[in-house]
Amino acid sequence: MRPAGLRPAWLLAGVLAVLVAVIAGLAFGSVALPPGAVAAELLNLIPGVDLHSGLTEREIAILTQLRLPRVVLGLLVGAMLALAGAAYQGAFRNPLADPHLLGVAAGAGLGVTAVIVLRPAADATAGLPIGVPMAAFLGALVAVALTWLLGAAGGRDRSPGALILAGVAVSAFLAAVQTYLLQRNVESLREVYSWLLGRLGTAGWHDVLVVLPYTVLTAAIVLAQRRELDVLTVGDEEATSLGLHPQRSRYLLIVAASLGTAAAVSVSGLIGFVGIIVPHTLRLLTGPSYRSLLPLSLLFGAAFLALTDLLARVAGGAAEIPIGVVTAFLGAPFFIVVLRTSRGVTT
Repeated sequence: MRPAGLRPAWLLAGVLAVLVAVIAGLAFGSVALPPGAVAAELLNLIPGVDLHSGLTEREIAILTQLRLPRVVLGLLVGAMLALAGAAYQGAFRNPLADPHLLGVAAGAGLGVTAVIVLRPAADATAGLPIGVPMAAFLGALVAVALTWLLGAAGGRDRSPGALILAGVAVSAFLAAVQTYLLQRNVESLREVYSWLLGRLGTAGWHDVLVVLPYTVLTAAIVLAQRRELDVLTVGDEEATSLGLHPQRSRYLLIVAASLGTAAAVSVSGLIGFVGIIVPHTLRLLTGPSYRSLLPLSLLFGAAFLALTDLLARVAGGAAEIPIGVVTAFLGAPFFIVVLRTSRGVTT
C-alpha cells in the first residue's frame, strides 16, 4: 500500500501549535504581558503594519529584545532535535534511535567543550563563536560513525539493540574525554556545566543567526528524503529493486541529521528525549509514514521545546530550571513506555 501523505488538517494543527507556543512564550514570564497585545506587537514587525498594542516601551523592549530571540532559538532547537530523531529512526530502522541514545549529542558536546576550554581567555565573554557548530558537527559525525561500527561488532547485522548499546558505550567514552578536558581547564568548568544542563538563555539574536543556516540546510535535506525513508522501511533489497540506493540515502540522512543535532547542541546544550517524545507521539496520532512524520516533527518539535522552555522559566520561580532537566523528567517515563511497546523490535 502507498503510504499516506501529509493531511492538511495535521499541517494546520502543527502551524497553530507553533503560533500558540510563540504567543505563550512571549506573554508569560517574570513580567506577564497580555497575549492579545503580544500578538499585535508581533504583527507590527511586518512592514506596513502599524497596530496599537498598548504596551509600554519597556514592555516592547522585553518582548522584542529578550524574549523573542529566546523563543525563536527554542523553535529552531526543538525542530532540529525532533526532526533528527525521526530521521535517525528511519535511517537505522530503529524505533529507539535518538541523537542522545546514539552518542551523537555526546560527540557534539565534546566538540563544543573543546572549543570553550581551548579558546583564548579574551573571548570568554563573547557570544557563541562561529566555529562552535562546525566543531559540534565534526564531533557528532565521529560519534555516529563509532556507534555504527560498534553496532556491527561480531557480525554484519546491526540490530536495534546492538546500536543502542553501542551508543551508550560511545557516549560513556566521549563523556570521559570531556571530563578530562574539564579537569585540565577548571576555569571553564562553570560555563561548560551550565551548558551541559541545557539552556536557551540568549541576550540577543547572535546565537539564532549562527545556527539558522545549519537549521535550514538540515531541514531541506531531510524533508527532501521523506519519500526515500518510506521506501527504506520495506528493506534494502526491496528498496534497491525499486531503484533506490539505500546506503547512499541512509548516509545522506545520517550526515544531515548529525548536522542538525550539532547545531542544536552547540547553542542549547544537552537537551534529551525530544527526538523520542515528538516522533513517537506523532506516529501514534498520524501513522508511520515519513511523508507526514518528518514535517510534523519539525513543527511540533519546535512548539514542544518552546513550551518546555516556558515551563522551565516559570516553574522554578526566581531560579530558572535547566530545560534539560525538564525534558529528562518528561522523557524518561516516555522512553520506558516506548521501550516496552517496542520490545519485539529491539531484540
